[in-house]
Amino acid sequence: MATRYLPLALKHSPTPRIEHFALLSGLDATIRGTLISTMPLVVYDTLGDAQSTSVIFFLSGIVALVWGLMVPWAARWVPRRWTYTGGVVLYLIGNSLGALGTGWSVPLALMCNAMATVTVFVCLNAYVLDYVDRANLGRSQSTQMVYAASAWTIGPLAGVWLYHQWTALPFLVAGGFSLVLLTSFWVLRLGNGKQITRAKRPAVNPLGYLGRFFTQPRLIAGWTFAVMRSCGWWVYVVYLPIFCIEAGLGDKVGGMALSTTNALLFTAPVLNRLVRRLSVRRSVRLAFGLCGALFLAAGLLSVLPWATVALVMTASTLLVFLDVVGGLPFLMSVKPSERTEMSAVYSSFRDVSGILTPGAAWLVLFMAPLPGIFVAAGVGLLSAWAIAGRLHPRLGTPRPSRGGV
Repeated sequence: MATRYLPLALKHSPTPRIEHFALLSGLDATIRGTLISTMPLVVYDTLGDAQSTSVIFFLSGIVALVWGLMVPWAARWVPRRWTYTGGVVLYLIGNSLGALGTGWSVPLALMCNAMATVTVFVCLNAYVLDYVDRANLGRSQSTQMVYAASAWTIGPLAGVWLYHQWTALPFLVAGGFSLVLLTSFWVLRLGNGKQITRAKRPAVNPLGYLGRFFTQPRLIAGWTFAVMRSCGWWVYVVYLPIFCIEAGLGDKVGGMALSTTNALLFTAPVLNRLVRRLSVRRSVRLAFGLCGALFLAAGLLSVLPWATVALVMTASTLLVFLDVVGGLPFLMSVKPSERTEMSAVYSSFRDVSGILTPGAAWLVLFMAPLPGIFVAAGVGLLSAWAIAGRLHPRLGTPRPSRGGV
């Protein structure tokens, strides 16, 4: 009875808008963007050699993969708003450990931040699938890209600069943005999302939903697209700078190329309109096909270093396009009753690519020089182009009303 005297805004949470999810995505990108180029330096400086650094990143990828698959199980017992909050708290713990900068705290900081990233990603995708209809998923993705563009453009360079000023400074800045993210989430009052339950079905075990994932070819294809897109980014971010150094172009070319490409995220709304004209299937095939061909050409023309850099940079513009459209085949195929579980499966693409790309590169370098990695990336992207040919031609197009012609 006492609730009748409360203001309406305190009794009913407003319906979240696409801009709200984009704001949260942008703040999360600020945290990650500040540390993306700093964390490898911190781990290397702490452990002292590249082999130990690789082992720590490999273990961090495995921890994040297992943790991400367990998030839906935790969400069955912990309300989603508290699950999301727990993810942000992991950011705060990880950045606090990173600021300490000791031999044991830095690896733990890397793992905590990896677990935080996957937790926030799973919960945010579940919220998006709850409140954004299929027709607007493309606009939601592009809006998130725009909100995150500044963070991914400025963050990598700013993080390294802060690290050279004081080793703890980038972690303190990232921790401050974590507090802003947590405050924004609670101000937006997203709650626990729309609760859709299965009638008369027992709860599945923590990994039981993987069986349902493997019985849905559309979800497998969409997840494969995300993995191959992420592998392309790994090759661009990690191995292009190494190629530039070995080719005598200097250590700044790779960083400048990354910042230039990330600035293209501001064009995400334009790319989304292009997708609407071409359809999701044509857009995905076009991007994967051209991107794969450019990576192949970059590897074959490695005797001309600047040509290789130009080709890989051009390919990266198509990776930006895939950031806008590449996730749509998966998101548009998810059943409403499996939003949280399948969001966890989808989020694993980042960790799988983080394990797959260094492993494949390690094998390639046994048989070929560094440009062979570009060739291998091109082959992988072209395989995604072939798989995309099996997508439904009308995927993502507006459906006519039942009473229409």
